[in-house]
This record gives sequence, C-alpha cells and structure tokens, in this order.
Amino acid sequence: MKFDLGGALIVGLHFALLSLLAVGGANAVIPEVHRLSVDVQQWLTERQFADIFAIAQAAPGPNFLISTLIGYHVAGWAGAVMATLGMCGPSCMLAYYVSRTWERFRYARWRIVIQNGLVPVSVGLVGASGIIVARAADHTPFAFLITGITAVVTYFTRINPGWLFAAAGLLGIAGWL
Repeated sequence: MKFDLGGALIVGLHFALLSLLAVGGANAVIPEVHRLSVDVQQWLTERQFADIFAIAQAAPGPNFLISTLIGYHVAGWAGAVMATLGMCGPSCMLAYYVSRTWERFRYARWRIVIQNGLVPVSVGLVGASGIIVARAADHTPFAFLITGITAVVTYFTRINPGWLFAAAGLLGIAGWL
C-alpha cells in the first residue's frame, strides 16, 4: 500500500484549484483534469484516464469521484482523501457564501444576466469534457463511429443511453472494438 503525503498534498492542491473552475459540476473541468493528469504530471496514460473516468461514472455517487480515483492512483489513500477534499472543499465554501448574496439579489438585472451567461459556459465545458474522454477512449475508427452514433441517438431520441452503452459493450466483448 503506497502512502505519499507529498503527492497527496500536490493532488489535493491541484483539485482545490480546479474545483473553483467547475462551473456546471465536476465534469466541466475534465479537460483540465485530463491535461494535468496525462500531459503535465504524467500520473496516468490516456487509457488509464479513460478507464478511471468510466469507473467514476459507472459507480453510484457524485460525478467528482474521478478526482478520488486519480488521487488514489497517485498517492494511495492519502491522495484519495486529499483529492476529494480538494475537489469538494473550496467549491462548497464558495457556493455557501455566494448563495447567500445570490438569493438576496434574485430579481436584480445583473444576476439574471450572469446566470443566463453561465448556462452556455457550463454546456460548453461539459461538451469539451465529452470530446476529451472520447479522444482518450476511442483508438479505432469503428470505436469513434460508435461514440458518434451514441451521441447522435442520445441527442435526438429519448432512448436511455444505458441501452446504447450496453450495445457498445457487447460489441467490445465480441471483439469489434
């Protein structure tokens, strides 16, 4: 069992900074988490990042679990705790204090403008996250095609994406991906 307090503190600090940018939820900062984890710090390979992301999304619970798993990979349990605290602590404190003011000015024009402006920013950040994860996971043209078809079908229909993921999983088991 590895225990790296220095690594845990570094992971916690990185996720604390990222948490303040997570407009729209933790998935909004996935591109930066990917850049930090794969390109800059080289804690993970592309494949490991895609696998950790898949595990974090499949597990029940909040979508910030990717930070916990990356922290665990880097520095064991200490890293998992520090990454989780880093991802949750600063953003929760900021949300608490801002929400008090935010609610007081609920009819102010500037608040409505800011809130309406943050919607496309959130959608764009989450969309960028999807692209980063698809690029990390799709290594064949057929896998890329499956991802594209899944995105289009999910967008234009009311089919539960779980069925599409199950079908893609069966294609993977069959050796097509």
